Amino acid sequence: MIKKIIGFSFITALILTSCNAKKEQNKEEVAVNNGIITPYTAEMAENAVIYEVNIRQFSPEGTFAAVTKEIPNIKKLGVKILWLMPVYPIGEKNRKEGLGSYYSIKDYRGINPEFGSAEDLKKLIEEAHNNGIYVVLDWVANHTAWDHPWIKQHPDWYEKDKNGKLQSPYDWTDVVALDYNNKEMRKQMIADMKYWLDDFKIDGFRCDMAHEVPTDFWEEAKPQLADGKDIFMLGETENTDLLVNAFDVAYGWELHHIMNDIANGKKDVSAIDVYMDSIPKKWQADDYKMIFTSNHDENSWSGSEYERMGDAVETFAALSYALPGIPLIYNGQEEDFKRRLKFFVKDSIDRNPNAKMRGIYEKLGELKMNNLAFNGAKKAASYERLKTSDDKSILAFKRKKNTTEAYFIANLTKDEKSVVVPITGVYKSYMSNTEITLDANTNLKLKPWEYLILVK
Repeated sequence: MIKKIIGFSFITALILTSCNAKKEQNKEEVAVNNGIITPYTAEMAENAVIYEVNIRQFSPEGTFAAVTKEIPNIKKLGVKILWLMPVYPIGEKNRKEGLGSYYSIKDYRGINPEFGSAEDLKKLIEEAHNNGIYVVLDWVANHTAWDHPWIKQHPDWYEKDKNGKLQSPYDWTDVVALDYNNKEMRKQMIADMKYWLDDFKIDGFRCDMAHEVPTDFWEEAKPQLADGKDIFMLGETENTDLLVNAFDVAYGWELHHIMNDIANGKKDVSAIDVYMDSIPKKWQADDYKMIFTSNHDENSWSGSEYERMGDAVETFAALSYALPGIPLIYNGQEEDFKRRLKFFVKDSIDRNPNAKMRGIYEKLGELKMNNLAFNGAKKAASYERLKTSDDKSILAFKRKKNTTEAYFIANLTKDEKSVVVPITGVYKSYMSNTEITLDANTNLKLKPWEYLILVK
């Protein structure tokens, strides 16, 4: 009897221990989902999508609160990283047009009252974290507004011309350039960046015109900002030296311009081949790019993706997910938004309940999130160009990681094409959810700008 009791007690203890372990595991899962114990790591970017928020133009209200309400919908797009364009007070001296440029910063630790309060921003960040989305702030280290306090307090922190006058970079007359020979200014710049990491619990930065600031500043700043942890560092640059010890990801400007040129018949697919072949020669193995069909600069100054790419918009959006790298959705692209946003005044995007691209981005986001073959960051899936019967018109490649593989085939012309591709087997055409069988003799007919993503 004693043995039975002891045995029963032992089994009961095991069951209770197991239940408690499951409870603790569930607690951990909840905590992970709520962003409590999942600080950003480099691995998180492998299947990430970035969403760039232009807060002023994101909604009629143009506020943090309006963005916060939309975070569940942004999450449906597969977004893991939310990039907030500058949230700081905008300079008034030499301001451009009515509301001025977000990139003319009056106070690195302040909040633009146009957008709401510091508490409103914290709520936005908290809601993003609760939805498993990391938040990065736009940082402008190259220059400040003319009425930033440093102008009067530390005039020696700024560049001067031969006559001792402060200088604006380029034709940006609303800002004045900082002097990175000044060590005290560097120290304060790093402290101001760290303020947002510590007090607002952001996960990193998108750094404006990163190549205009000395590389050694970013290399000095990165370990102090990270403090032993990973933070996401996106540099607006294609300078390879900035990714050695400072930034994780660079802009894919070169590829972006190639896509525009192909869409307009100025280049063919061979331009992409030359670009892809150049990457291992110029970049480190774990460097990667942010790939985009639009962003705040392109939309306002060069035109919407529809102006620049016409009927090829969806195809190049899909390509931005299929290539190694991290894709970007800019403010309203999911709404089939087809016009340029004004930059210096209020001009909010139009919401479209019947938007085609929302469904496309949601489906591409699922693919990016769940298929290892489309991992694109420091441990990206491999890229193998496939030779077709028409390599100037057809882009075909294979992506593979571990045992997972997938294929991308696209007709990058305005004409219907018939092509043979070296793919054999039965696959699912991911976007249409239909079955497709290919062999060495299959003559694949592709409509203008038609693309296929083939998965097992």
